[in-house]
Amino acid sequence: MSIEWAHVGPTLVAAFLASTVEFVEALTVVLAVGTVRGWRGALAGAGAGLLVLLAMILILGPALTRIPLGPVQLVVGTLLLLFGMRWLRKAILRAAGVIPLHDEAAAFAKETASLSGLGTRDRGWDRVAIAAAFKITMLEGIEVVFIVIAVGAGGQGLLLPAILGALAALIAVVLLGILVHKPLTRIPENQLKFIVGVLLSAFGAFWVGEGIGLTWPRGDWSIPGLIAGFLAAALIAVPVCRKRAA
Repeated sequence: MSIEWAHVGPTLVAAFLASTVEFVEALTVVLAVGTVRGWRGALAGAGAGLLVLLAMILILGPALTRIPLGPVQLVVGTLLLLFGMRWLRKAILRAAGVIPLHDEAAAFAKETASLSGLGTRDRGWDRVAIAAAFKITMLEGIEVVFIVIAVGAGGQGLLLPAILGALAALIAVVLLGILVHKPLTRIPENQLKFIVGVLLSAFGAFWVGEGIGLTWPRGDWSIPGLIAGFLAAALIAVPVCRKRAA
């Protein structure tokens, strides 16, 4: 049971936090589409995108269980490590002030201005609204699908916790969007990306080791140690990057 929780806990948290970041970004665009072009098309496009993404998870996730675990862990672990390190690199540079922080309010204003220049709404179903909402839902959602499948492919029974984490994030973001009816600027998205980068990098490193036959000390309980190691390295890198940029 303890070995299961060493995997299930981080898997659930990683899927939830990573999905939250992606869904917040998608919500910003969907809100802009709904505000400018109408909610009927915006909700239809976003809903269609979510259905496609759910189908991808249900098809691709179980398919991976038919492949020997070692190759899956090596391939998925490598991709997850590269993906996590990309997020972590940007988060470190943002924390150091080298690149600007992501601003959902600015993104909302930019998207609203762009949609306003696309002419009048179509009668009935607005194709522009549907296409815009579907596109952003798919773009951000594909990353969610990858993360869910990746963190769920590392062991038996992990896909369900990963899916539950992503679904919890989706419900939380949608409810917040309905309540505030504006971009979720108060969610510390940049800090979340920092944490998610650490988690994904740790998972990726662990599964690469598993895939090449490395014996980790204390087995699955090495994952919290890897998380602590990546976090320490990232926190050290922030002032170093800030000093070099200055």
